[in-house]
Amino acid sequence: MSGTGTKKVVVIGGGILGASTAAHLARGGARVTLVTAGSLADGASGRSIAWLNSSGDRSAEYHYLRLIALDRYRTWSARHPESSAYLRFDGAMKWAGSGESFAETFAFERAGGYDAVWVDRADVAAVAPDVNPDAVADEGAIWNPGEGWVSLPDLIAALVEEAVTDGARIIEHVGDARVVVQDGAADGVVLGDGTRLPADEVVLATGPAVPAQLAALGVTVPDATPPAFVLFTDPVDVEVRTVLNTPRVAVRPTPDGRLVLDADWAEKSVVVGDDGSLTVPEESVQGLLDEASKVLAGNPRLTAQRVGAGLKPIPGDGEPVVGAVPSIDGLYTVFTHSGATLGLVLGELLAEEILTGRPSPVLASFRLDRFAAEAELDAVGTGAWAPVAQP
Repeated sequence: MSGTGTKKVVVIGGGILGASTAAHLARGGARVTLVTAGSLADGASGRSIAWLNSSGDRSAEYHYLRLIALDRYRTWSARHPESSAYLRFDGAMKWAGSGESFAETFAFERAGGYDAVWVDRADVAAVAPDVNPDAVADEGAIWNPGEGWVSLPDLIAALVEEAVTDGARIIEHVGDARVVVQDGAADGVVLGDGTRLPADEVVLATGPAVPAQLAALGVTVPDATPPAFVLFTDPVDVEVRTVLNTPRVAVRPTPDGRLVLDADWAEKSVVVGDDGSLTVPEESVQGLLDEASKVLAGNPRLTAQRVGAGLKPIPGDGEPVVGAVPSIDGLYTVFTHSGATLGLVLGELLAEEILTGRPSPVLASFRLDRFAAEAELDAVGTGAWAPVAQP
């Protein structure tokens, strides 16, 4: 990256996407200030299953983005040997639910060159001794040797440490930080206490808050963000290395010997109060513990240490939103599900765009303006709108 030593950038958001963007900007020579409403990693990044993968059926562009995202994690691992405590590639296993089959999923992954191995139930113990073979579907399971997991709070701490070494300033507990727009351009950020931070560019990386914050600036991004939760167990007395994505529970280990659990059915049980508060039913907590015990070898007894509930950031079409906000000069945003998998590479590519002024071809499919183009096409298709021919 070149020619950017005087560029002043404020990044709003202390999760993996904000931290990664700030670290890459600082590495490239920008003067960076990262601000976050509360503490670092106290939002979606602190309650993520954080499964690193490009599993399943995806668009070619999204699959490629996730593959290079995995590549960046391997590079990080090689350059940071200490990261083996919080970043692991010990493989992942998944299988279909009752009445379903993963045969087509396996064929799709193999056709795209993805590292996938079909494992019969009788061979599960040899591949993943921490998995209970009796829980696996009759047809078998898919083993993805190149997949893994990351503890995002630990990675964020490491990224922030590097950013500070490179001259970045980190300000936590700023409250509601707002983008200042003057004459159609972002030129700073106002913190909750009224402090104004001037900037040449601003990055909005506030997870599930992005759509509302952009809406306040007159910019619409379709939003499919649901309430969700993950469950952190107490330490377990068995070694679990494999990430599991099963019909009733997803499981991954943590650096301190606990497990993180979630499931779609459990997330749907979250009760949203009139004030926006989230309540997780006790039966959902116990249900996740029971389901996780079933899929682990030896069926260990699991107990809950804490629940992490909040909103899970998901754009309206499920794919990332990354890059410049077309209607506001100097404003950039990054809003996506799978922030764990994409965290390092999106921070790198977005920082490079800001520092060089050159859009990344890799991100061409994930621009904010795709929604305007889709709305225009939909309007034409329904006869609600049509361009007027000019003489």
